[in-house]
Amino acid sequence: MSLKRIAVIDHDKCYPDKCNWLCQKKCPVNRAGQDCITQNTQKMKAVISEPLCTGCGICPRICPFGAITIINLDIDFGEPIHSYGENQFRLHRLPIPKKGSVVGMVGRNGTGKTTAIGILAGQLIPNLGKWNENASYEKILETFRGKELFNVFTRIQKKQLAVSIKPQMVEKIPLVHHGSVREVLHRINPENSSRIMEKLGLTPVAERELKQLSGGELQKVAIAAAALKNADTYFIDEPSSYLDIRERLRVAGFIRELAGEEKSVLTVEHDLVLLDFLSDTIHLMFGEPAVFGVVSAPHPTREGINTYLEGYARDENYRFRDQPLRFMEKGGREYKKQQSLLSWPAFTIKQGTFTLNVEAGKLLTSQSIGILGPNGIGKTTFIKAIAGMITPQEGPLPQRMPVAYKPQYLEAIPGVTVEEFLRGKMSPSMREAKHLLIEPLHLPSLYEKQLDTLSGGELQRVAIAAALGTDAPLVLLDEPSAMLDVEQRIMVAKTIRSIVDHTERTVLIVDHDLMFMDYVSDNLLLFEGDPGINGKVRGPMGMEDGMNGLLKQLGITMRRDQTSGRPRINKKGSVKDTEQVKSGNYYYTKA
Repeated sequence: MSLKRIAVIDHDKCYPDKCNWLCQKKCPVNRAGQDCITQNTQKMKAVISEPLCTGCGICPRICPFGAITIINLDIDFGEPIHSYGENQFRLHRLPIPKKGSVVGMVGRNGTGKTTAIGILAGQLIPNLGKWNENASYEKILETFRGKELFNVFTRIQKKQLAVSIKPQMVEKIPLVHHGSVREVLHRINPENSSRIMEKLGLTPVAERELKQLSGGELQKVAIAAAALKNADTYFIDEPSSYLDIRERLRVAGFIRELAGEEKSVLTVEHDLVLLDFLSDTIHLMFGEPAVFGVVSAPHPTREGINTYLEGYARDENYRFRDQPLRFMEKGGREYKKQQSLLSWPAFTIKQGTFTLNVEAGKLLTSQSIGILGPNGIGKTTFIKAIAGMITPQEGPLPQRMPVAYKPQYLEAIPGVTVEEFLRGKMSPSMREAKHLLIEPLHLPSLYEKQLDTLSGGELQRVAIAAALGTDAPLVLLDEPSAMLDVEQRIMVAKTIRSIVDHTERTVLIVDHDLMFMDYVSDNLLLFEGDPGINGKVRGPMGMEDGMNGLLKQLGITMRRDQTSGRPRINKKGSVKDTEQVKSGNYYYTKA
C-alpha cells in the first residue's frame, strides 16, 4: 500500500487542446463517475486529485507530451515545507546551518536545493504545503517552535539575519554589474577587498573589466563579493564551476575560513572530491526532479556522501536510487584488441605570449583518455590542434582524421528542437541504438523542447550525445561534467565507456572533476607548465603515473574510501598523507 501519492503536472508540456483531454477520458476513476482528473478553466490545464488517484499509472503512460508524473511512496515524509501549487513541486524539510561549520548539500538537480536556500535566506516565505493560503512567519514559528530552525526563522522575521549569497549562474554577472574587478569589490567592502583578491588569486586581473573575465575568474569574483559582505550565513551555490583543480582547492580553503565562530556556511556542490574536502557535515537531497524533494538529517561528511552513493537512506528506510554508484579499484582497463588510431610528431603552437610544446604521442582505439592540468595551460588548444582547427607554428600537422568536438562553451541554436538537432548530428546507426546513448542520457523527454529553452545541464547532455553519436573515430569532449549533478556525471561517464566498448572509438576528455576523471579515464594526458605563459603535454600515460604527476604538482595525496571506492583527498600532514608522499605514491589505487 502506498502511504503517499504525489501527482505533478508540467504545465509547459500540458496541451489538452491538442490531445482532447485524453488523460481525463482514460482515467478509471473518472470513468467510474468521480472527478479525479478535472479541468482548470483559468489555465486550461489538467488537475489531478491526489486523494482520489489510485496510482494506476495510465495517465502518465498515455500522455502524448510526457506532462504527468505520478509517484507512489511507501513512506510518509510529512507535510511539505513549501509547495509551488496544486500538482506542482513540493519540498520536504530544510538543511540546518551551523555556526563555525561548512554544511554541504548534495543531490540531483531539480530536487529543491535552490528553494531551500531561498527560504533560509528570507527570499521565500514557506507555505507549509498550503499553496492556496497566505504564507506567514507566524505560521512558520508555530510549526518550528522547539526545533533548531526556530531561532533562524525568528531572526528572519525580525530582519536580524544577515545573509550573503554566491549565485550559481556567475556568467550573468557582467550583465548586471559593470567596472573593473577592483572597482566592483571595492564598492562592497573597501577595507578588505585587496586582501580577499589576493587570497583568491584575483590581484593579476584586478584592473580587468568584468566582461573581459573568463568563467573561472568570474566564479572567484562572485565568491569574493559574497565573502566581503558582513553576513551571519553565507550561501555558496556550486563554487567549483569553471575552476581547475588547483583553484578548486584554493576556493575550498577560502570557504572554510569563512566559517568563523559566529558565521555559518551552506554550500551546494556536485564535485564530491571537493565537497568531501570542504564540508563538516552533509545534507542529502533526494526525491524526483521537478516533482518533490526531501532534505535528510545532517550526516558526517564521509558517511553522508557514501550514503548518497549507496542510494539508500537508512534513517528513513528509503531507497531513492535502484542501484548504488560504485567505483572501480583501478582507474584504467586492459584490452586485448587495440589498434593504432592517431599519432602525432612533436609540434609547437604559439598564441600571443603563450607557447604550447607537445611531445610526440599516439592514441589507440577503444580508449577514453583523460586530459588533466590547470586552466590556461593549453588543453583546449591541444584539442583544437588535434581537430585540425589550429595549425602548429613548428612541426608538421598532426595526422588528419574525422573528429567530433564538443566545445567548453555551448551555444543553443534558436528555433531548433532537440530531436531535430540530434537527427542532423547523429549517424543512423546511433539513432537506432537508443539504449547506448539517447536513453542513458535521458534525452527522449527533451525531444520537443527547443535548444534555446534548455537548462545548462540539459544542453550539456544534448551536446555530449551529438558528439558521441557521430561516426567519427575520435571524439573530443571539453568539460562534459559542467552543470551536471553527481548522478548525471556518473551517468555520462558510464555512457562514454559504453560507447568506447561498443564502437571501439577513442574519446578525449578535458575535465576538472577528479572523481569523474577517475571513473571515466583509461589513460591520461598530463599538462604542465606556467598557465598563460607556456605549457607542455606528456602522455598518454597510465592512470597512476598521470595522477601521481598531477597530485604532486598540487601538493596533495589521495586515497580510496574503503566503503565506496571513491577517491578522497588526505588531510595535509596526516599519517596517510605523510606515508604516501614518502613513498611517492600520491594516487592510491586501492581502498
